[in-house]
This record gives sequence, structure tokens and C-alpha cells, in this order.
Amino acid sequence: MAFNPKHDGGANTPSDKTGHLSPLLKQSSDIVVSHGEGAYIHDTAGKRYLDFSSGIGVTATGHCHPKVVTAAQEQAGKLVHGQYAIVKHQPMLALVERLAERMPGDIDSLFFSNAGTEAVEASLRLARHATGRPNIITFQGGFHGRTMGALSVTTSSVGLRAGLQPMMGGVVVAPFPNTYRLQMDEKTATDFCLRELDNILATQSSPCETAAMLVEPVQGESGYVPANTAFMQGLRERCDAHKLLLIADEIQSGYGRTGKFWAHEHYGAHPDIVITAKGLASGFPLSAMGANQELMGKGFPGSQGGTYGGNAVACAAALATLDVIEEEGLVENAAEQGAHLRQRLDQIQAAFPEIGDVRGKGLMIGTEMVSADGKPDGDRAMRVLKAAEKRGLLLIRCGAYGGQIVRWLPPLIVTREQIDFAMDVFEDVLKETRG
Repeated sequence: MAFNPKHDGGANTPSDKTGHLSPLLKQSSDIVVSHGEGAYIHDTAGKRYLDFSSGIGVTATGHCHPKVVTAAQEQAGKLVHGQYAIVKHQPMLALVERLAERMPGDIDSLFFSNAGTEAVEASLRLARHATGRPNIITFQGGFHGRTMGALSVTTSSVGLRAGLQPMMGGVVVAPFPNTYRLQMDEKTATDFCLRELDNILATQSSPCETAAMLVEPVQGESGYVPANTAFMQGLRERCDAHKLLLIADEIQSGYGRTGKFWAHEHYGAHPDIVITAKGLASGFPLSAMGANQELMGKGFPGSQGGTYGGNAVACAAALATLDVIEEEGLVENAAEQGAHLRQRLDQIQAAFPEIGDVRGKGLMIGTEMVSADGKPDGDRAMRVLKAAEKRGLLLIRCGAYGGQIVRWLPPLIVTREQIDFAMDVFEDVLKETRG
């Protein structure tokens, strides 16, 4: 009888309740969640975990914040969905006003979608339409999404693009000042990257054919690699000189995650377009792309849309999320607790040479695991995650070399005591997983 993977006695047997999930979707833990509250999730067996993954930065106000839950429940009883190409609804109109107040510079016009990758696609369309130019400069290590346009400007891992070439044309990749990867100090790395960017403009993508530069102020999937002031201001200067648009991908780094509301605020370089998602609505699918009215008006009519964008319940949750961030001082808490997290991680690194690097900003920090000869060690990072999970701490990984980076991404409501618990667990599992 021919081999049938559905009846091979493996994971995809009828008795396996997850057997009908696509096998291409990989989970980093074995937890089946019953419910969540605050910084914790509970599995179906009753075990509690401190969640330092935050749904990859989505549950910024914690799981099921009462104010967000109430707002969503009340809105669901009024209007679940009003398709925004047909009608307007109050939650979206209110969110436009509130979010415009939070946008940098003169950005005052917003387009809503569901996921970050859709907002990235919208920004690429707008940049090309508004400038009449085809090319986009992206930066090595950036992650911008999985749809084809967004994936074409993504270089965080070869696995994401494997089997899908050719990518969208008109994309040119410039170096990013990842000091650890380049083995350079910050100034040397920055000077190198800006010099290479100038070379790209002279040899690969003429300014008259370049629409925009797309950058993460703190790279996410590459392992929480921050840019720096000289680099970001160098991008702004070149965009101004050549009339290019500067697009800041704040999907993961925005909404207080780095200790400022937007990560680019650390560098004093305002973008022309901002993309946000993840923490925007505390777990409800919502993303946004912002530009000023003049720039937004240069897009082609009908080029923006989508069935579920600006969903009424998601917009209500986003309004409540803004309330919580402001009322509970969560941006300030991210800065304060992020400093404590970094201090503890630096102390641990000093005692454990297998931590090759600690980097990031606020509550967005990566620890790079390395082997005895200094090479990326994804296997060790995975063992650390599994050992931490057994002790009640949920972590996630990233990194192009087998997922060698342990990510620290607690909710913005995290307390000092919760960080200390996580650090104590981390120390213990580093010892446990040696050898």
C-alpha cells in the first residue's frame, strides 16, 4: 500500500486535535492556552506561564485588559463590521483623530488594514504612486511581511523567501549598522553603511528612479537590532536631498515598545510615512499607514481598500488601548522596566560567555546565543526556551542562523518583580542547558 502521511501514526492522526492545522505552521511551544490575564497565560491543564512573548508584541496592554475587553464587548453589541469603503462608523472616525494626534511631524491622514504586511504593501504603493518612481531601498536584516511586495523588501532570513524567487523588481538592499554582525563600533558601522548607501544611489538605483527608503528603527526579526541617531539622520538627509520618501516600519517597535511612543523618536529623524500594527489594538487585527494629506492624495484613486480594514470592534479596542497606554503610563513603564531588564541581562551576560550580545531598546531586547567558538547557536536558544517553558516562562526566538536569538518582549504592563522572576529563570536554565 502506498505511504499515506495521514495514516502514518504520526502527529497528523485523527486523535491529534491539532492534526488538521497546516503542518507548515510551526509552534515554538507545546502550550494549549485556556485563558490569559495580564502578563500571564494559563494552559488547559491549569499551569500558569509568565508570557514574555506578548503574541510577538501584540498584547502590549497584557492579556484581556478589562478596559479593552469592555470596549470590544460593547462595540460588538452595536456594530461588528461596517465595511469602510461603503459606510463610516464612529470607532474608526474617533480612532483617526486620536491616532493622528500621536503621529510625528505633519502626518495627519490614515489608512487602516488588518495586518502589518498589508500596511507595508500600502506604503509601497503610495510611495511609487506619489513619486512616479519604481525603486525601493530597503535595509539588510529588515522584516516587513510575508505578502509578495512586503516579502520582497524583507531580508531577515533566507527561509522566508525560499522557493519564491523571483521577488518583486525594483528593490535594492543597503547595509544596516548591525555592529555585532559587522564586527564594527557604532561610528565605523554607521559611516560604512551611509557610504555604501551613497554608492547604491550612484551605481544601482539613481535618485530619479528611487521612490523611498524603508527602514525599521529597531529591527525585529533580525534580533532587535537598533539603528542609531547618525544613521537615521543620515537617511533623512539623503531623502531630503534627493526628494525620496522615508518610511518607518514601526509595526513591532511602535506604540511605546522601546520606551518612546515611536522608536524613531530616539533618533530625531521624522519619517514621511509611518506603518503601525501589532500593539495597536491589544490583539485585535488592525494595522495603519499614515502620511500627510498632500502625500496621501498623490496615490491613485481606488488604490487603498480591503474587506476588513478598520473593523469596528478592532477600532474600539484600539481606542481603549490608547486610553490604557496614556492612563497607566505604559510608555514610561516600558522605559523604566526596559532599563531594569537590560541591566539584569548585562549582568547575566558577564557571567555567561555563551551570550554573545545583548541589544535593543526598552522592552524589545535580544540576547544572541553563541557556541564556544563564537558561532550562532540556535540549538542552545531552543533548549533555553524549552527549559524556561517548564519553569513557567514563555519566550520566543528569532535570527537567521537557526533562531539563535532569545527575544525579550514582555507586555508594557510588566512589573519589576515579573522581570526579576524571568531573569532568575533565565540564569537557571542557562546553567541547566550547558554542555
